[in-house]
Amino acid sequence: MPYTFNNGARIYWEEAGQGDPLLLIMGLGFSLAMWRDLRPVLARHYRTIAYDNRGVGKSDIPLWPYSMAAMARDAASVLDAAGVPSAHVLGMSMGGMIAQELVLSFPNRVRRLALACTMCGGRRAVQARPEVRRALLSPFMSKEHRIAALLPFLYDEHTPRDRVEQDLQVLRHNAPPTVGFIGQLFAIASWQSYDRLPQITAPTLVIHGETDRLVPPENARILADRIPGAKLVLLRQASHIFPTDQPERSRQELLNFLEGPTNAPTCAG
Repeated sequence: MPYTFNNGARIYWEEAGQGDPLLLIMGLGFSLAMWRDLRPVLARHYRTIAYDNRGVGKSDIPLWPYSMAAMARDAASVLDAAGVPSAHVLGMSMGGMIAQELVLSFPNRVRRLALACTMCGGRRAVQARPEVRRALLSPFMSKEHRIAALLPFLYDEHTPRDRVEQDLQVLRHNAPPTVGFIGQLFAIASWQSYDRLPQITAPTLVIHGETDRLVPPENARILADRIPGAKLVLLRQASHIFPTDQPERSRQELLNFLEGPTNAPTCAG
């Protein structure tokens, strides 16, 4: 199994496909298994490099404090281990925050940047409603109760139940340990990028579900407004885990961005 080390933590990573490298960074409490159906599609076009963030999956579960800066260095360490000087980067939710920190800390390592269902953090971010935050901030629940509490805020109401159930099977088999989940929450709560976003020079796609209640879509507009030249895509009938809600449209938008010319500011729905 391939591992790399950063600041005392062992980070598990793996790769699939050929072509330009594409680093995949998953969100809060999720292992790389949650890339599920999206990753094989991307691997037909790119050398996909996926890894487990510290605190989940096969990576180490260090004690607190966790930080976004440390997790961005984990990402850079994975690129080093893969022998990749620079890559396209796709980050989802917390993974999008790590991706922002990566491009801000190591700008030469990011070719194109796709920020999915994420935000800038801090006081400038638009927070979820109280009932959503209560479900998220209950890490001491059993894994079944935690999944059940978050489920209404992860998927659009129109998504077929069988697609949701496939995700739930992955989540049940890869539930994060409490220490890792709380550590990642701490990293989110103590981080912000708003003031630094204009420094991003990599071509950027901001993609978000219109019905996302976990990370409200107003956050996507903030990112797109602050990052020079960013393209904004809002997906209809899609919530937080939009690759499951709208798989075909998600793949199309991501591939169009990764394969297309340097983007000019646009908004698509």
